[in-house]
Amino acid sequence: MATMLVEDEAPAAAAMTVRRAQQGDVAAFEQLYRENLDRVYALCLRMCGDAGRAEELTQDVFVRAWQKLEMFEGKSAFSTWLHRLAVNVVLGDRRSEGIRVGKVFGTDDPAAFETPGRAADPGQAMDLERAIATLPPGARTVFVLHDVEGYKHEEIAELHGLAVGTCKAQLHRARRLLREALER
Repeated sequence: MATMLVEDEAPAAAAMTVRRAQQGDVAAFEQLYRENLDRVYALCLRMCGDAGRAEELTQDVFVRAWQKLEMFEGKSAFSTWLHRLAVNVVLGDRRSEGIRVGKVFGTDDPAAFETPGRAADPGQAMDLERAIATLPPGARTVFVLHDVEGYKHEEIAELHGLAVGTCKAQLHRARRLLREALER
């Protein structure tokens, strides 16, 4: 009986914390930050494959969350809204990075950029997280969003501005590359 009351009160308490944060209560936002930091960081790390970059992106996510908090309408859980915001921040960063790299590096051989990197120590066993980090950015993003986060191909395609078939091909490629990396 006491457990049911706690379960029933948890969403109401979370909604109250969000409302307080929306009214400018920094302590309430800090609570939201602490409750969601690990999940946002894990998502950023999986999507970008670089711990330092993931930390920067995580900071960007929470800065943007603070700026856009008034836009949260409470139609979903705050963590769901924040998760979507994190995906958008990482994808936006990737687009910006692609533009920067595209301006610096020109190539007639795009396949040269699609080869997965190698682990720092090839003799060391590679776990799944490290294998994911070696995937090319597009394949890694689709794999993380689909197989780890549970997004549908249609949602991923919309986020990326790609065709659904392209997302499916990226996922197939990611799974193949992961199999190869884990068999080494």
